[in-house]
Amino acid sequence: MPYINPDRADYLSDKIYELSRNIHNLGELNYVITKLLLSEAPAIYSDFAALIGTLECAQLEFYRRAVAPYEDKKRAENGDVYE
Repeated sequence: MPYINPDRADYLSDKIYELSRNIHNLGELNYVITKLLLSEAPAIYSDFAALIGTLECAQLEFYRRAVAPYEDKKRAENGDVYE
């Protein structure tokens, strides 16, 4: 997780909350992410690679914070597939 300055985090969180209330499906979410990435207008390969790396880090953080706890809960409810 990119732990940023708390003032910037508060500012950005307010903007993200406002935007997220108006995203109605995964296509719109994809659109927003793509537009944000394209707004960076990479000029060289290392810029593209850095943006892709940022997406990968965001994916891993989402998995760690949201998906893994959900899977742990379901494993406790239904049993482990490896038992």
